[in-house]
Amino acid sequence: MNWTLSARADKMNPSAVREILKLTERPGIISLAGGLPSPKTFPLQAFADACAHVLREHGEAALQYAASEGYGPLREAVAAMLPWAVDPAQVLITTGSQQGLDLVAKVLIDSGSRVLVETPTYLGALQAFSTMEPQPVAVASDDEGVLADDLADKAPGARFVYLLPNFQNPTGRTLSEARRIAVLNVAARAALPIIEDNPYGELWFDQPPPPPLAARHPEGAIYLGSFSKILAPGLRLGFLVAPKTVYPKLLQAKQAVDLHTPIFNQRIAYEVIKDGFLERHVPTIRALYKQQRDAMLAALAREMTGLDVRWNTPAGGMFLWLRMPEGIDTARLLPQAVERGVAFVPGAPFYSSAGDTRTMRLSFVTASVDEIDRAIAALAQTVRDALRV
Repeated sequence: MNWTLSARADKMNPSAVREILKLTERPGIISLAGGLPSPKTFPLQAFADACAHVLREHGEAALQYAASEGYGPLREAVAAMLPWAVDPAQVLITTGSQQGLDLVAKVLIDSGSRVLVETPTYLGALQAFSTMEPQPVAVASDDEGVLADDLADKAPGARFVYLLPNFQNPTGRTLSEARRIAVLNVAARAALPIIEDNPYGELWFDQPPPPPLAARHPEGAIYLGSFSKILAPGLRLGFLVAPKTVYPKLLQAKQAVDLHTPIFNQRIAYEVIKDGFLERHVPTIRALYKQQRDAMLAALAREMTGLDVRWNTPAGGMFLWLRMPEGIDTARLLPQAVERGVAFVPGAPFYSSAGDTRTMRLSFVTASVDEIDRAIAALAQTVRDALRV
């Protein structure tokens, strides 16, 4: 059979990260590559109890079709969780926050539309946007996030700017309060919509990040959130909060995709969180991830001495960002590292245009402290070997 693909399908590409993760399936590999939360944080007993309750008390409704907007009590719970006044009618439950990105792309992007992104940015967003064939434009960024002056220069005619203000994937950086104010001023002057993606915001270690952009610019921002990092990713539960002017079109786009997010999962999640569970549970995630971040920072300081490797100190989240010395291409380094038993994600795919081939992303949340020590030692030896070639 000769299947004729659409021009749009022909331009689709696999996720570079997902392809890399296949390398980690080899026995004995310590993976610092995946953006997966630690399974130690999954509240198994709470889910078991919630499943039993939902099936016993609401089984027929939980297994039936449901409203596209999402389960009412869960939408109300999401609105109550947010640090600004949100009408539950503005909350749309999505099948993971990745679906939120897809809906935003379908509703806001035409072929050739200019969309602004950080340097670097979340690869999954680039992939979600790409199906609508935009022109992604990288905004210059530093350790505090996007540079407001460059954002102002590139804002005219752009459909939106996509930002991950808190513990960004891939770099782990956080948009500073001063930079948030500057970004909001640019957005207001240029009438530039903001897509604020915040899957990691609750994973702070010492103090919470500054208030969301959407809290101070609610009519000019679509806010995306997720239960994947604070409950479990297998639920595939996310949400978006949108201004009432654009919400109906996002809802219509979702109806065309999946009718609704699985209502059984929504009811389970609500049953788990309804009595303040997250206030007790999330601090245990923060404590675990901080311990693992500290272990990775200590291992890097110990093992990378004299190698001219640079890294940051994220204040939360799941990732560290490294830059290798001159002459190291991390895509070429990866197979050598895998031979030594460690995997990472090369940084270049996270750029909307030509990427920095000397960068890499490390995740510190799924490996134990002992595994982190061994993995960083193996990575350092891989770098030494590469520099000697």
